[in-house]
Amino acid sequence: MQEAATKHEQILKYIESLKIGSKISVRKVAEKLEVSEGTAYRAIKEADNLGLVSTKERVGTVRVEKKLRDNIDKLTFAEVVNMVDGEVLGGRNGLQKTLNKFVIGAMQQDAMMRYIDPGSLLIIGNRSRAHSNALEQGAGVLITGGFGTSDEVKKLADQLELPIISSSYDTFTVASMINRAIYDRLIKKKILLIEDIVPPDMKVEVLKGHHTLQDWQRLNEHTGHSRFPVVDDWNRLTGMITSKDLIGAQSDQTLDKLMTRSPLTVAMNTSVASAAHTMVWEGIDLLPVIDTGRKVLAVISRKDVLKAMQQIQRQPQNGETFEDLIWSGFEEERGKEGQTVFRGAITPQMTNQLGTVSEGVLTILMKQAAYHVVQDVKKGDLVMDNMSSYFVKPVQIDSQIEIRPKIIEVSRKFGKIDVGIYNGQTLVAKAMMTAQFIDQV
Repeated sequence: MQEAATKHEQILKYIESLKIGSKISVRKVAEKLEVSEGTAYRAIKEADNLGLVSTKERVGTVRVEKKLRDNIDKLTFAEVVNMVDGEVLGGRNGLQKTLNKFVIGAMQQDAMMRYIDPGSLLIIGNRSRAHSNALEQGAGVLITGGFGTSDEVKKLADQLELPIISSSYDTFTVASMINRAIYDRLIKKKILLIEDIVPPDMKVEVLKGHHTLQDWQRLNEHTGHSRFPVVDDWNRLTGMITSKDLIGAQSDQTLDKLMTRSPLTVAMNTSVASAAHTMVWEGIDLLPVIDTGRKVLAVISRKDVLKAMQQIQRQPQNGETFEDLIWSGFEEERGKEGQTVFRGAITPQMTNQLGTVSEGVLTILMKQAAYHVVQDVKKGDLVMDNMSSYFVKPVQIDSQIEIRPKIIEVSRKFGKIDVGIYNGQTLVAKAMMTAQFIDQV
């Protein structure tokens, strides 16, 4: 097991050391590092998951520049090729370049050139002169309708290392595909991951199974912390030790007899919200962050998670999710006796195949109303524990509905909310929810 883990890491480090654009094959890696082809294949697969390599049709596996999450909304020309089922006519060496914007060439050529900057992608039909002019301006070209281009333009694309791509889709379809992809990436960029909150130079204090209570005490005095991961000789996680585990222990007793085995963990690509939910649900104050080989990379505390979630709430929202879109049409008002109500209309997008509102949409509306009314009483993020829903009557398109949330109980840790949805004076849906507060465990 030790040798396999070491070889796996050696292959990843070797791949990372290769120049951008270098071709990689299982056989060559196996021969170079003297490992089995199976070990080489698994390491290359993980490198693909980590964004270090990319596999392209008719090209093979190539070392690429790892895309930072700050640039996640930037598409590469290679991604555009896959998205539009395109064929690369020239400039293949520039496929890993990112595009800053796309321009639709539905205008006179002189006017078109004013909109084209280096890093743009010109979406256009079979207009060879426009193709060459765009390349000279530093832009890639996407030809729609399945058309090709001249040999001179292909040679120019190769020379400038700017891709010229052909797609059988029409211009409107291509533009819609690219726009949707960019929008989805903005939503992903908004989602905070563990890797976003872990400092790159973080030093993790760990203990080993043969250490004793005295070793824990020394580390506790040095760091001020009371919880530590327990690892083996290869830094692989074997357990967690906390002050509670050491109650009544002898000073010379080893930690492998006292620690909690198989502790809950997270990975670098786990969302912060998911980690927060785990901490609340299990009553955990510290989570180890591990890689695919269970090696400890970092630890995150409840304080780290809360700070990160508070920070992202102050940032502008870049891309709207379905929940954002559904809730955006509802306005908050004060009803009778000062009760908060939310009013809005059922849009066609909210309906099912029968033309009535989807039960899933009603569930989202009730959950959002509960969240907003609790925020007026107690600040903090909610984690839904349980929700019992009842759908009494169907609601038609364009119906005006009213959501009436009512707080039954709010304590330091928990909240209980009753929500009803009304069409006029008729009850159409009702839910009872219980939730926990992330910041009060």
